[in-house]
Amino acid sequence: MSIIRKSSEEYRGFILENIEKYPINIAKKLAEKFKISRQAANKHLQKLVTENVLTSHGNARVRVYTLVPQVQIEKKYLLSDKPTEDAIWSLDIRPNLGTLPDNVINIWNYCFTEMFNNVIDHSVASSVVIELTKSAVSTEIVILDDGVGIFRKIQTQLNLLDERHAVLELAKGKFTTDPKNHSGEGIFFSSRACDDFAILSGGVFFTHTYGKDEDWILEANKVSSGTMVVMKLKNHTARKLKKIFDEYTSGDDYGFNKTIVPVALAQYGDEAVVSRSQAKRLLNRIDRFKIVILDFKGVDLIGQAFADEIFRVFANQHPEISLIEDNANQDVKNMISRAREANHRA
Repeated sequence: MSIIRKSSEEYRGFILENIEKYPINIAKKLAEKFKISRQAANKHLQKLVTENVLTSHGNARVRVYTLVPQVQIEKKYLLSDKPTEDAIWSLDIRPNLGTLPDNVINIWNYCFTEMFNNVIDHSVASSVVIELTKSAVSTEIVILDDGVGIFRKIQTQLNLLDERHAVLELAKGKFTTDPKNHSGEGIFFSSRACDDFAILSGGVFFTHTYGKDEDWILEANKVSSGTMVVMKLKNHTARKLKKIFDEYTSGDDYGFNKTIVPVALAQYGDEAVVSRSQAKRLLNRIDRFKIVILDFKGVDLIGQAFADEIFRVFANQHPEISLIEDNANQDVKNMISRAREANHRA
């Protein structure tokens, strides 16, 4: 009896872990994983449907399974009523999260209050809508305001040519339109604490997925007013906030002094990164960090002037900053080496 119970728990865990990835062929995946018949796999799926954990639709040939929301709420707040992030968290968000591990609650507390506070202090919105959806596997929180739009505001603040370059500033971290009252760390760390984090504003889309290489989508198909933040986290992740913070600190100075910069964001569309202007755009505010990892994922080549501005001119002006390249192909590495050698010869 104990062996059967253990197997059933394993089947259930596999289904819940993979249902979002394989909504159509989850039965096939389950059968292959545990070497059971498709009929037996379908029986385990049907049991979860009966328990109202999953729902299914379609026909016998093509059946789609999805998670059933255990909690689903939507609430609108008028900013003229002066809501505060801690009160909304305590009254409306925390009770609907139910019984979750302390580390998960801590992550949600941090991410929700940081993002809701951004709406209060920066959005110039009149209202904000909160949506919370919790399933047996994960929880998703959406924060949607009707304000000026985060990327447009950053573009105006920094006098950028394009809203897309606001994504680059968010990617670096330590950016805020109100430095007197904010550190500029909330979006950066929230994006790394969640499994999936996204901001949609105007025609620009910023996204980060935990555990993957830096993943930045610049243009959305649908233009929206205001700003929409979407955060998703598994209900039983082992992740802890302290570990996330520790990844971006170094030495005895416990501060946010390490960042990863996706170099591809310094360009417009498909243009190559070749100019000093692009390099200077990339280097803006980099002097606030001690360790800067330049991620060259998606960059096939760089120009001599671009490399020279970063790895000779800037490096010479800021010897206290460690510049580390990552995901660079051989052509890019050669150009970086050339710039560094020129610096040594100077």
